[in-house]
Amino acid sequence: MGKYNITEKKEKDAAYRTLVNPKLMDELERKINDIIIIQKKYRDKDYSAKQLAEDLNTNTRYISAVVNVRFHMNYTSYVNKFRIQEAMSMLVDKRYQDLNMEEISDMVGFSNRQSFYASFYKINGITPREYKLRRLQALPQKDDKPKKRGRKPGSKNKVKTEEKA
Repeated sequence: MGKYNITEKKEKDAAYRTLVNPKLMDELERKINDIIIIQKKYRDKDYSAKQLAEDLNTNTRYISAVVNVRFHMNYTSYVNKFRIQEAMSMLVDKRYQDLNMEEISDMVGFSNRQSFYASFYKINGITPREYKLRRLQALPQKDDKPKKRGRKPGSKNKVKTEEKA
C-alpha cells in the first residue's frame, strides 16, 4: 500500500455488463459524455451516478455497465479524471495562481482536499503541489529575455547557391 492508501482493484466479471445491447450502449456513452464533459457536471460535487441515471431515464446499473465497458473505470474515477484534468490546467494558469489547493479542489468538484490529493496522485503519480512546482519551474521566467531570431551580430547572411556546371 502506497501513498494515500491507493490499492489496485481486481477486475470483476459483472453479468449486467453484457445485458446492455451495443446500440443502447453507444447512445448512453454519447449522452454520458455530453452531460459529464460538455455540460461540465463533473464540477458538481453532488452529481452522482444515480442523478445521471435519472437525467438519462435509465438505471445506475446501465450507467455503471457503460462506464465500465467503454471507459474501463468506475463512475467516480471517470468523473475524477475530468476534475483532475481541469485542476492541472488551473494549477499552471496565471489567472488562478493566488488560489490555494482547497479552492482549486472545490472549483473542479471535489468535496475535500484529501480526495483531491488522492485522485490527483492516483492519476499523475505526484501531488498537485509537486505538479504545480515542476510545471512552473519548466516555464520561462519573466526575467528571461526571449532570444531574438535572425542573424547574429557581425555575421553576414550568405546564401549558398548551387554552381551550374
